[in-house]
Amino acid sequence: MTTAKRDTYTPETLLSVAVQVFNERGYDGTSMEHLSRAAGISKSSIYHHVTGKEELLRRAVSRALDELFGILDEEHARVGRAVERLEYVVRRMVEVLISDLPYVTLLLRVRGNTGTERWALERRRDFDHRVADLLKAAAAEGDVRVDMEGRLATRLVFGMINSIVEWYRPGGGGTTAGDVADAVVRLVFGGLRKAE
Repeated sequence: MTTAKRDTYTPETLLSVAVQVFNERGYDGTSMEHLSRAAGISKSSIYHHVTGKEELLRRAVSRALDELFGILDEEHARVGRAVERLEYVVRRMVEVLISDLPYVTLLLRVRGNTGTERWALERRRDFDHRVADLLKAAAAEGDVRVDMEGRLATRLVFGMINSIVEWYRPGGGGTTAGDVADAVVRLVFGGLRKAE
């Protein structure tokens, strides 16, 4: 891990370093001393900007959640047939996951041990339910298969997307974010769409 230089320190770089350390060590396994060393600043400098590591966690998972919920406000997620909106949302979820990979990785690893983690899990469930509602609407409109239970289909879709954090590395292997998004959409909707 590289240590940030004091002259380039900002609250945003502190957050970036914290996310990196949380992802490497786990949130519970990270101390303020670990954060201080990784950021190249004193613990008192960190406390000048945040109340502690839980505030850094909240800022980090908020960033990921805000990006994900923002997808649902985009025009293509709100207008048109439900299956088209669902396809758009799935594609954008992959794009957001890859563009904010460290932040989304951290979000997917929270376990509910702190108030912030429980809050993040609740918001994640809310997002998941909203996407599941799109799938139900697509089924009601007759555009997706009805021989597969909706909750199972939703979990499988999320499982595929969320697994990307475990293997995707930017710039590695020549696979772009667009390639991954295209593959996920083809696999998901090749299986979900009702045969013509």
